[in-house]
Order: sequence, then structure tokens, then C-alpha cells
Amino acid sequence: MAAIPVERLSVLQLLIDFIQSKKDAGMPINLNFICTHNSRRSHLSQIWAQTMAACFGVEKVCCYSGGTEATAVFPTVIETLEESGFGIDKLSTGANPVYSVKYGADIHPIIGFSKRFDHPFNPKTHFAAVMTCSHADENCPFIAGAEQRIPLTFDDPKEFDGTPLQKAKYRERSMQIATELFYVFSKLN
Repeated sequence: MAAIPVERLSVLQLLIDFIQSKKDAGMPINLNFICTHNSRRSHLSQIWAQTMAACFGVEKVCCYSGGTEATAVFPTVIETLEESGFGIDKLSTGANPVYSVKYGADIHPIIGFSKRFDHPFNPKTHFAAVMTCSHADENCPFIAGAEQRIPLTFDDPKEFDGTPLQKAKYRERSMQIATELFYVFSKLN
């Protein structure tokens, strides 16, 4: 597992503290990962967080994703997740396909599609808004219903789209997100 830079630990601690407080109170733990287009980092974060919650046996965790606008899940995100061992089925086609993402044999799949953060599929109250890109963090100063806003931003692999580095950079970003969320869930009591 890659080392997490020291400067990231304080931001990760904000997420650990939010999850721990909900867990200690026996309350649902709702995490809405938000990025501008809900096409890359927010989906990777949602899927890895839900997976890590299951891996560490943290109950009552529901992870969501949304954007400041809806586009579509970028195909390289799906390829990257499949290469990481997730079972993915495309449930619909069109401009904004819907995917079923399996992260365990007997666990309900994650339903993934691009949507705004305030889409009816996402929680309206009692959630942490986890901002996965600086653009959404800067341009969305208020997320209605969020109990806490956590700026867990990641560099966008989109800058490598159409280059020979595209697949490698998506894998790198996915592994960074997985590593950091592994750390978060491993620190819970």
C-alpha cells in the first residue's frame, strides 16, 4: 500500500471523526461524495468507501455521489474498477448509462450514474458532503442538508484523457482513493 502524505492525514481525520461519531451513536453513516461532473473522482470515492465499510464491518454506511451538474460516468472509471475486481453490469445505455457495481458476493450492488448532488437518489439530510474536487469545493459553498463538509480533494485524472498515460493515471487515482479510504475505515473503533 502506498504511503499517505502527512499533509493528507488531517483532512482524513475529519472524515474519520464524522464516521466515528455516527458509529458511536448507532446512527446511519451517510457519505455523499461530490465533484463537479459526477463522472470520475466522486464515483471512485463512493465505490471504494462502500467497499471499505464492508471490508472493515462498519455497519449502517451508505455512500452516494453527485455533482454540481450531471454528465456520465467516464468509461475509463468503469474499466479501472473492473480491473480492480469489481463486477460491473451496464443496466442502461444512452447519454448517462446506469451501472450496477458489485463489491461482494452477497451484498447489494452500488447503483452508479451521474447526477446532481441534490438528486432524489441522494440523501437530503444527515450526511457528510465529501468534496472530492477543488472546483466543486470552491463553487458549492453550501450543500443543503449536510451536517458537515469535508474537503477531501483529489487531482483529476481527466487531464490525461486521450494520452498514452490515461489508463495508468486512472489506476493511480483509484489506488490513491482506495488507500486513503482504507486508512479511514481502518482507524475506526
